[in-house]
Amino acid sequence: MQTLNFEFPADRPPVRRAHVGVAGSGDLEVLMTPGPAGVARVRVRTSVDGFDAVWRVVLERFFARHRVAAAFELNDSGATPGVVTLRLRQAVEESMEEGGA
Repeated sequence: MQTLNFEFPADRPPVRRAHVGVAGSGDLEVLMTPGPAGVARVRVRTSVDGFDAVWRVVLERFFARHRVAAAFELNDSGATPGVVTLRLRQAVEESMEEGGA
């Protein structure tokens, strides 16, 4: 098990928390909490060691487009970069909805 921490510039505050996905085989759970303005903080807990550079590239690409100021907890069980991007987009979409679940 490996834990990675990243920070990215962010200027778009979410409306609320979000929880998408599950920490199961080939999937990713994303827990997102509104955070301080100006930064997106990401903690990745992954069962697959040695992919630090891949995580950095995927997250840099995502946060270049989605500058959401929040704390992200990513619990990974071998998700592909495509699944990572999908789950992050779902979390951002859910967090921007007024009066959600």
